Amino acid sequence: MVRLTVDLIVKNSNLKPRKEETTAQCLKKITHINFSDKNIDAISDLSLCKNLSVLYLYDNRISQVTNLNYATNLTHLYLQNNCIPCIESLRSLKKLEKLYLGGNYIAVIEGLEGLEELRELHVESQRLPLGEKLLFDPRTLRSLAVRSHLNILKRNIMLNNLQRNKKKSLSILNISNNNIDDIRDLEILENLNHLIAVDNQLLHVKDLEFLLNKLTKLRKMDLSGNPVCLKPKYRDRLILVSKSLEYLDGKEIKSVERQFLINWKASKDARKVSKKKSSKNEDTSNS
Repeated sequence: MVRLTVDLIVKNSNLKPRKEETTAQCLKKITHINFSDKNIDAISDLSLCKNLSVLYLYDNRISQVTNLNYATNLTHLYLQNNCIPCIESLRSLKKLEKLYLGGNYIAVIEGLEGLEELRELHVESQRLPLGEKLLFDPRTLRSLAVRSHLNILKRNIMLNNLQRNKKKSLSILNISNNNIDDIRDLEILENLNHLIAVDNQLLHVKDLEFLLNKLTKLRKMDLSGNPVCLKPKYRDRLILVSKSLEYLDGKEIKSVERQFLINWKASKDARKVSKKKSSKNEDTSNS
């Protein structure tokens, strides 16, 4: 097994210190570290790498995320295909924008509070015990949604202050292949732009209609491999519910297709109304 240490980074780095430079000064220059597929099982103190922004540690044997508290400039963290059982020690990564944790042993998505810049979260294909499904801690979901420091009781706040105080929120979420059978809880992620939930156990079109009514900024959704995709009129119903959706299961929703469905529904509804009126008139005549 191998520990990721400063000495190992120096040994494998292409950086060549100048004569007047110390090792610490040289390490301070490093912005990217790639130790993917190197049998890494632990992370040592890397606090000398003060400007590290991208860290590749996928395809290793890491079982615990440690010693990343220093990495306040980290924007991209790749930890997929390790042995991580839970998400921890990441709350100090205030600048983190993309987090890759697919292919681990995580059963609950938690511990992401405070990651105000997080835009992408990839937690696909967790190696879960038979019959278990991936769960979301409600506190983490709330933290990934739109964040605002405003007190709603203050009535006289200008719109520009609202925009200034509002934090950005999660826009891309990958929860594929995690035995998930219900995603209605994701309704809180109102700024979600792309949802990837392929190869799960989603069954009900109504649940998806409910979600799409809430996620009014969703442009792409991929649910391929779920049982719900085999339901009659599955695609038609989702297209009719969401005006923002542009791609469903990898296939573009063209304006002609959407307009046809809108016209078809309007015609169907008109026939229902007409039928009800005819039925009422007939009842009146009979009476």
